[in-house]
Amino acid sequence: VLSLPWLQPVLTSPEGPDVAPVEEEPLFTNLDIFLFSLIVGLLVYWFLSRKKSEETIPEFKRLTPVVTPQRETSFIEKMKKTNRNMVVFYGSQTGTAEEFCGRLAKDAQRYGMRGMSADPEEYDMSELPRLAEIDNSLAVFCMATYGEGDPTDNAQDFYDWMQENGEDLKGVNFAVFGLGNKTYEHFNAMGKYTDKRLEELGGKRIYDLGMGDDDGNLEEDFVSWKEQFWPAVCEHFGVEATGDDTSIRQYELVVPTDINMNKVYTGEMGRLKSFETQKPPFDAKNPYLATVAVNRQLNQAGDRHLMHLELDISGSKIRYDSGDHVAVYPVNDVSIVNRIGQILDADLDTVISLNNLDEESNKKHPFPCPTTYRTALTHYLDITNPPRTNVLFELAQYATDPKDQDTLRKMASASPEGKGLYQSWVLDAQRNILAVLEDMPSLHPTIDHLCELLPRLQARYYSIASSGKVYPTMVSICAVVVEFQTSTGRTFKGVATNWLKNKVVVTDNGHKATVPMYVRKSQFRLPFKASNPVVMIGPGTGIAPFMGFLQERGWMKEQGKDVGETILYFGCRRRNEDFLYQQELEEFEKAGVLTQLNVAFSRDQEGKVYVQHLLKKNKEHLWKLIHTDNAHIYICGDARNMARDVQNTFYDIAEEVGGLTHTQAVAYIKKLMTKGRYSLDVWS
Repeated sequence: VLSLPWLQPVLTSPEGPDVAPVEEEPLFTNLDIFLFSLIVGLLVYWFLSRKKSEETIPEFKRLTPVVTPQRETSFIEKMKKTNRNMVVFYGSQTGTAEEFCGRLAKDAQRYGMRGMSADPEEYDMSELPRLAEIDNSLAVFCMATYGEGDPTDNAQDFYDWMQENGEDLKGVNFAVFGLGNKTYEHFNAMGKYTDKRLEELGGKRIYDLGMGDDDGNLEEDFVSWKEQFWPAVCEHFGVEATGDDTSIRQYELVVPTDINMNKVYTGEMGRLKSFETQKPPFDAKNPYLATVAVNRQLNQAGDRHLMHLELDISGSKIRYDSGDHVAVYPVNDVSIVNRIGQILDADLDTVISLNNLDEESNKKHPFPCPTTYRTALTHYLDITNPPRTNVLFELAQYATDPKDQDTLRKMASASPEGKGLYQSWVLDAQRNILAVLEDMPSLHPTIDHLCELLPRLQARYYSIASSGKVYPTMVSICAVVVEFQTSTGRTFKGVATNWLKNKVVVTDNGHKATVPMYVRKSQFRLPFKASNPVVMIGPGTGIAPFMGFLQERGWMKEQGKDVGETILYFGCRRRNEDFLYQQELEEFEKAGVLTQLNVAFSRDQEGKVYVQHLLKKNKEHLWKLIHTDNAHIYICGDARNMARDVQNTFYDIAEEVGGLTHTQAVAYIKKLMTKGRYSLDVWS
């Protein structure tokens, strides 16, 4: 059983080394017998001890498992337990729908209802039919549309449930407010679908679908809708508005006495100390601190600053594809933070916690707590964009001048005069919360209430300007710094772009600059077959994803793949000013990766020339590529004007070269979109 090769000579040799031969040679010498006995003894000992160890299994004290309380996934049980009869669900990508949802839930008690806001991702939405079990109950949905008419990430499961299930919603009362943007092809698709589908399943609509347009004035659309929505609720349920317009606090201020600074948030999005000990996977609640490897200005001249940044993601296990987006978490301007503290006579380094007065709420704090006012205003709250009307309404109570109080309340109302005043004084003038406080000296709110009211500072998304196959450890960003003068004489600075602009590669103290980021997947993808031709249209920073596409097409070519025609239509102001990535593009062209480089310099001649004019020039070739060669079209950039003008140009090409009627041309391009051959990555 036991193989011991080193014993073989001893066991098999007939002689010991010093044994003299005798006439009658014994079979074993004394040494042999001694060694043999020793081995047998060792074998017996090993066998018995092994058997003993197998038989005597040591007893371990059983640990009683710690049972963590299960998260409540039944919104029906929660509503019953907390005596609620109205639930407001939100499908939110940037936080606006969530904010609207919170406002409706908070307003409910003014109109004889008891509301709660809810994330559909956190609850079992198949329980929706059970809402009929609660008397006088109502479900409201604030649904944003994302991408190409898609649901937001947190509403995807609910959308799938609506599509796949035919459950009876008889007895379920509902209302929907959609958030969209008219410049996009699928305006308010998610709001429209939710409203239509809930009715098809037997639900009862108690008020018309509201459609907010972010290209216009989303805040005004929402205020106008809810101004009519609440009377409809009162009428349907036979309840009366309380008429109480006093401010309702959602959170209470707690100033801890014994502070352990290791338990205080300093800018983390989720887990405490997550920026000190980084653990994958990295996502919206756990961003990766990428070091800035490159930060250079792209344009040679002009009054704008266009920049190229490279973020090092080596060691993060983050993977990305060409066309994906990188989300970065910016930090507010320190001077604005300090000035707010100064105006409000606040010690910004006070450690505080804002705790939800509704103990049953899943949202315990408006932002990570405990933290300091300084951290909240720097990392967590949006202090740069104009405040919404609900913030002005709640702040009005702190104005000591009755005229200021009246003005703030008027701007928060749905009256035509109030809407006009809000549009001109707040939106058109780009007054942020600091400007409001400066221009209304009698307004002196408590800093904790202001922190409760301000919306969360959101991540900013950029199309990645590199290929994950060519640069797996680097993510590139191409962006224009937002900075302009407002009508009040102030300088408006975009939060993220100005923050990124100042991210020097190595700081004065020798540390590498870092950016909290994560990657969001996109449907903006190169064709599966490399041989398919691609037509890329991207003026200005819209060129970003196409730098990744070109890198990838070049890589495919090097692999020996048959790569189809690769055509770029790029637009900028002047050749000597902002011809972004000129050297790289000309090298791609020289290497045959870029088969056609068409650049529209809009201001280098008397008449403006844009990408759509160059498309028209090449209409026959473009139609052949689309209609015969199965080409894929990609458009990236401004949604309001460029994307619309380019689409109209393709309609014209289909009519002029393809011989289609206008109706047929529109249907033809729509069919390309459905097939994934006409893709948009646009913003307004």
